[in-house]
Amino acid sequence: MALGKKIRALREELRVSQTELASCAEMSQGYLSQLENDGVQNPSAGVIFRLSMALHVDPRLLMQAVGYQEVGGQDNANEEGFDAAVDPELLRFLAHLPREQQAHLLRFLQAIERRRAAAGIGLEERASRSGRALVTR
Repeated sequence: MALGKKIRALREELRVSQTELASCAEMSQGYLSQLENDGVQNPSAGVIFRLSMALHVDPRLLMQAVGYQEVGGQDNANEEGFDAAVDPELLRFLAHLPREQQAHLLRFLQAIERRRAAAGIGLEERASRSGRALVTR
């Protein structure tokens, strides 16, 4: 699939406008429109990486659409053959939530992570003070 069609398909899957995606990828809406209509022959690696981050996809997916060949093995690859740090289904789910709900969910998850970290530090500190080894599962 050509780069322009790939970008448009991913953007539409996330249900974001060209303006929103362009803003997230730090480019003009006009330039994004040119990319989607295959009006740009060789976009820079920086453009590709910013778009991939804004679209929540592995940069290699867009690099391959531009015509770059993938180098290296595919250990830990998903069904498309690219590494995925975040479950694509989760990203699709989050993309459909309003920004306010996304922000609320992020704060909630960050609070959970802080509590876990604080509890872990607290347990380690108590274990070292008492001279006992910390047993974790």
